[in-house]
Formats: sequence, structure tokens, C-alpha cells
Amino acid sequence: MSRKTIQLTDALQAYLVEQTVTETEVMRRLREETDALPLAEMQIAPEQGQFMRLLVELLGARNVLEIGTFTGYSALWLVSGLPADGRLICCDVSEEWTAIARRYWAAAGVAHRIDLRLGPALATIDSLLHAGAAGTFDFVFIDADKENSARYYEQALRLLRVGGLVAVDNAFHGGRVAETAVTDEEAPHRGLNHAVCHDQRVAASLVPVGDGLLLARKC
Repeated sequence: MSRKTIQLTDALQAYLVEQTVTETEVMRRLREETDALPLAEMQIAPEQGQFMRLLVELLGARNVLEIGTFTGYSALWLVSGLPADGRLICCDVSEEWTAIARRYWAAAGVAHRIDLRLGPALATIDSLLHAGAAGTFDFVFIDADKENSARYYEQALRLLRVGGLVAVDNAFHGGRVAETAVTDEEAPHRGLNHAVCHDQRVAASLVPVGDGLLLARKC
């Protein structure tokens, strides 16, 4: 028993990944290639990917939206939790990073199940809503430009069915949300964490996995 979440030492982190994460070979190669990039910190942790796959499976999800795709590692985890007829829509603005994603999606044999839409995510979401997609998604993962996270959250609630789940990455901002010297502008998820956890439209929990994963189930 423990009255608080214990900190992960390097040894415990290594144990967690090596002994409990069931990464495919393609996932591992993509993670390692991304680790060598200048913006490698944008990639989620493998244990977070496995956790989100479990959430997708528990939801019985068929329609999933990812806002912010980078090199496609998180998308591989999400699509692996979907049934054969499930679909994943990915939103990103970078042709450079998503070119890497496409390569690994093809290697994993799932490229045909992922609909990558390049352009501002808010515009993509608006197009989905205008096409009648409100209330049709089971899971939405938000991991894009942090200043727009609150807007993505509101749009996600419109897309989700009742009982659907939205997950917001980087809820801890590397721990800066708890530092009093850091302004709300420097840690925009501080206000979002509070707002979501007190939003009567959802049941929420902030899970200390990766850089903090804020979960909200639509009531």
C-alpha cells in the first residue's frame, strides 16, 4: 500500500518498459528513430501508449481521433486497440514528421486504417462536425499545440458519444503546473486541469503516466 504515487526511478522505469510493455518491433524501431530527433520529447512514453490502447479496447472503440500525430508512434498504439473495421483519424500540420509516420504505418500494415488529415486541427474538427460527426467518436487524444488544448477539449466533447473519453497529454507540463513561479501562460494546462476536473459534463481524472494524462469521460 502507498498513500501517494511513487516516483519512477530510472531502474523502475526500465523495469516498467522492459517487463510490462508489449511493444511490436515496428513500434520499437519508430520509437528509437524518433528518440534521435531534435524534438524527441514530443513523443509519448511506451507505457502511456499501452495504457491508451487498453482504454480504447475497454471502450470497445471504433471511431478514434488523434489531434497531434508527430511521427506516428501514439497512432500505432491507438489503431492497435481498434477492431478490424475501426478507424483512426489523425490531425497534424507537418508533412515532414508525418512522412515518418506513414512509413511506419505501412510497415505495420495499418496505413489503410489511418486517415491522416494535414492542416490546422480546429479546421479539421469543424469539417467533421459539419459533416454530421457530432456524437460519433469513442475516444479523442489531444497532443498538439498547448495554447489550443482548451478549444480542442470543447470540440472533442461535441464529437464524443455519451460515455466516450477524451485524453489530454502533457497535463503536468514537465512539472511546471505545480511551480508557483510559472505563469498560467507558461503552463496553460494548469487552468485546463482545474476546469476539466470540475466540469459537470464529464467524470475526470488526472493520471500520472508519462507527462500526465488528463482523462474525461463524457456524461
